[in-house]
Amino acid sequence: MDASFEYVFPSIRGVQAGREYYVSMCPLRLIPKIFLFDEEELVPELRAQRTLNHSRIPEMTRYLLENREDYVFSALTASIDGDVRFNAVGDEGEANRLGALHVDMQSRFIVNDGQHRRKAVEEALKQDPTLADETIAVVFFLDRNLERCQQMFADLNRYAVKPSRSLGLLYDHRNNMAKVAKHVAMESDAFKDVVEMEKTTLSARSRKLFTLSAIYSACSSLQGTENVDSVESAAAACQAYWDEIAKYIPEWHYVRQSKMSAGEVRRDFIHSHSIVLQALGTAGRKLLAEHPNGWRERLKPLKDVDWARSNGYLWEGRAMIGGRVQKGSHNVTLTTNLIKNRFGLDLSPEEARAEAAFQRGDYVD
Repeated sequence: MDASFEYVFPSIRGVQAGREYYVSMCPLRLIPKIFLFDEEELVPELRAQRTLNHSRIPEMTRYLLENREDYVFSALTASIDGDVRFNAVGDEGEANRLGALHVDMQSRFIVNDGQHRRKAVEEALKQDPTLADETIAVVFFLDRNLERCQQMFADLNRYAVKPSRSLGLLYDHRNNMAKVAKHVAMESDAFKDVVEMEKTTLSARSRKLFTLSAIYSACSSLQGTENVDSVESAAAACQAYWDEIAKYIPEWHYVRQSKMSAGEVRRDFIHSHSIVLQALGTAGRKLLAEHPNGWRERLKPLKDVDWARSNGYLWEGRAMIGGRVQKGSHNVTLTTNLIKNRFGLDLSPEEARAEAAFQRGDYVD
């Protein structure tokens, strides 16, 4: 090949399944120029990847631009359809693995994995050209036809498992509401020691009553936003509210005191389910806004609420459908209505409409 008409990538050579592949660091400015993504409107059997989900791109672009000091993008995987050669820096040992990958400029680079990252990089560069000289890792595979590219896509995604929402929140240090939820889960008298921090669902034998994702949703409802300015003040307000709520739900304390098992409480009562926590949070937001000094007194009627799942008269059609706890938006609204009523709060017009329909036996979407 003529060196004047080729790309040169400093690379490390490796072997998988008897085939050579290469790992390199590419400047971001090259990503949208040389790495192609098959976005043609072809039937699935003639494409090498899934179609691009354009709704994901703004969020990924925003992440890149707003976290210039500590963003992380994992490697792209690409196939090279064209002539290549690898010039190692030496003939033996590690030196034989290090070198330069020379790729003819007529070659095509097809993204097998990372098409959304590629597009986000392209959009981010338009808004911030200073990203151009930063780099991203690229894994190159050679001489792949359509069948092999499709198989690579299937293999690369075969064991990909999205982390649970709770685990994502636990490890998220940019989201202020996640910090609030973690503080409440670990420090409040209401939730300390009974929150599952990794999983989003609880097994029947779990010793935990709540999930971190449920605490997050409840605190977000209480604050009325997922974007709080002050973690300290929001955490203090949430902790005070939930600790006061817990005074009127003795089963939460019984679990911590080993007087009841978490499984028994989740099986027999609905107050540990996320729908109730969210409803308590939504009602609490209005309560704190309208009665900033007397809100604690208005919580007292909670001690007379029958939270038993067996009380179908109270909960069927609200928090439960056919005896099973549900969390559709309609169910959350009707459960919130009941709690607002106990707090002596007025319903919004939308809530009043849903309540009237419920009382008539109608379903309102």
